[in-house]
Amino acid sequence: MQEKKAETANKNAKKANLLDHGSIKHILDESVTEIVKSRGYVEDVRMSNIRLLLGTIIIVIALVAQFYKKKFPENRDFLIVFNAVLQLVIYTKEKNAILFTYPPAGSVTSTGLVVSSKLPRFSDLYTLTIASADPKSISAGKPVELTKSVTQWFTKDGVLVEGLFWKDVETLINDYATEPKKKK
Repeated sequence: MQEKKAETANKNAKKANLLDHGSIKHILDESVTEIVKSRGYVEDVRMSNIRLLLGTIIIVIALVAQFYKKKFPENRDFLIVFNAVLQLVIYTKEKNAILFTYPPAGSVTSTGLVVSSKLPRFSDLYTLTIASADPKSISAGKPVELTKSVTQWFTKDGVLVEGLFWKDVETLINDYATEPKKKK
């Protein structure tokens, strides 16, 4: 019986390649998303939908450009403009965001969260930031930030110690929720 429990725990364990920076960040970001959603926040997918719509428009434009009378060197300005629009949306709105949320049901605040993360290349310091989705709102709290070494959350085998990570993220969410609101 104990062997089955250990085997199940090993299958459910989140394992990352410790030599792959992207793998580590992906595991941590997915875990943050799970934790925030478990606290009653519902994901706001509007930004993802806008990106998908812009991407679809760019693909349609690329198809039209493929069969257009003018060939590539002459029609590249047409393609560059729409790609620039998509990049502008990503740069100005998303930044390092991994999750946009609506406010939790029954909450007195009228804004959701923007959860963003950074794991710079050649660094072990993971920075997690929680801010208001609408920073100009009267119910917006001050952004809170957590910066820690990823070595504190992973075993030497690359398995995420979810209990420690969960506790740190929940503490950050609680800090955001109890942060005194700004006055207007």
